Amino acid sequence: MTSSHLDQALGFTIPSRHARGRLVRLGPVLDQVLAAHAYPPAIERLLASALVLAALLGSTLKQANGQLTLQAQTENGVVSLLVADYKDGDLRGYAKFDADRLAEQGADPTLFGLFGKGYLAITFDQAVSGERYQGIVPLEGQSLAQAAEHYFFQSEQIPSVIQIATRHDKGAGCVAAGMLLQHLPEGEVGRERLHVRHDHPEWEHVQALAQTLKPDELTDEALPLSDIVWRLFHEEDEVRATDPTSLAKGCRCDIDHIRDVIGRFPASERIDMADEQGIIGVDCAFCSRLFPLALDSFVAH
Repeated sequence: MTSSHLDQALGFTIPSRHARGRLVRLGPVLDQVLAAHAYPPAIERLLASALVLAALLGSTLKQANGQLTLQAQTENGVVSLLVADYKDGDLRGYAKFDADRLAEQGADPTLFGLFGKGYLAITFDQAVSGERYQGIVPLEGQSLAQAAEHYFFQSEQIPSVIQIATRHDKGAGCVAAGMLLQHLPEGEVGRERLHVRHDHPEWEHVQALAQTLKPDELTDEALPLSDIVWRLFHEEDEVRATDPTSLAKGCRCDIDHIRDVIGRFPASERIDMADEQGIIGVDCAFCSRLFPLALDSFVAH
């Protein structure tokens, strides 16, 4: 699958309506992430949605090397852990689940069926300033998109619309895409703080336009993201769009970093970690790679 309109993020603002947004569409990047695991279709769709959401939120970070981490977790759900993160345009994700219990849920399980009573944690790490912010909300709604809307409503007091769509054509790979639209969190000087009013007419107007977006438009790799912005909001006084930014698969596992971490353990514990051949095997859950480290390589550490 090749298209110039895949693996991109596009930002836009509508100044007259005090609104801002992001569009993301994933293709080959999504295939590369999923190829590391033999996930069932329901888990593929879930992880695809999480990766889109991570890209939507992570691409709003303004500082270089900033990281956005999305984590959904439950103590006794079918899916015990779902993680996706974004750093400088690189995406990675992983899901841990009970295959037998998943089979009992049918072909199209609900969010509650997958997680039960879980929670959604969204963490923003700003590398330059060192600031770190995390918000945690109950995992509620029919989808990850609705759960994220609930996050912004409860934790940030920012009215938001989030739409995510996935498509999997046999032999053609996966496509997943999404849109994030928000009312700007600050009003002009001397005006009311717009974000505390969820019934503001300016927001209601752009919200209604955004909700006309169809899933097949989001996932149409032949349709430029800028064309979606124009279709939805061309009647507004002014719409400003950024240049699209490229997205890539980026698992940050590194043999030197892993060796450094293992080297901090006492020698007796490293011996317990090793197999009969004196090899410590460290696997990366994100990319399913196994890193073998020989015990004698730690002599100098």
